Amino acid sequence: MTATPGLSTFRTATPDLLRSVFRRHAAGVAVITARGDGPVGFTATSLTSVSAEPPMISFGIGTGASSWPAVARAEHIGVHVLGEHQEELAATFARSGADRFAPPTRWYDGPEGVPVLDGVLAWMVCRVVARVPAGDHRLVLAEAVVGDPAGAGRPLLYHEGRFNALRD
Repeated sequence: MTATPGLSTFRTATPDLLRSVFRRHAAGVAVITARGDGPVGFTATSLTSVSAEPPMISFGIGTGASSWPAVARAEHIGVHVLGEHQEELAATFARSGADRFAPPTRWYDGPEGVPVLDGVLAWMVCRVVARVPAGDHRLVLAEAVVGDPAGAGRPLLYHEGRFNALRD
């Protein structure tokens, strides 16, 4: 560690440092879905709006994730913005080995055969346009095809390693 006048003590970048810094960053919670041999999905806090013209988003996924093989082959994916009432749904899709689409998860086959979750704040089906290598992850870029922003409620957030709600 090195101290510099005017700066707090700092550390050389490591995976642990990156995780520690991003625990301090509040992020919206989304579930990404795709169709493989069956429906697959995972909780993501890396969802980003990339472009308005064309309407494009991005998210990161680890190449060791159970959903990666389906996402690696999918032409279309679903993006679901979760509400603060969906903490358990977020936890289910984050849990390794869980049957994520079993009850009580409510979903249906949406446009392009993409699994669409019921009761979310907003959702889109997007066409995958690129999968960019980024360390042990892939950055997926996808163009929105169709969606619905009309769900009721407030967004679910992730901060300091747990799910949270907005405070006024």
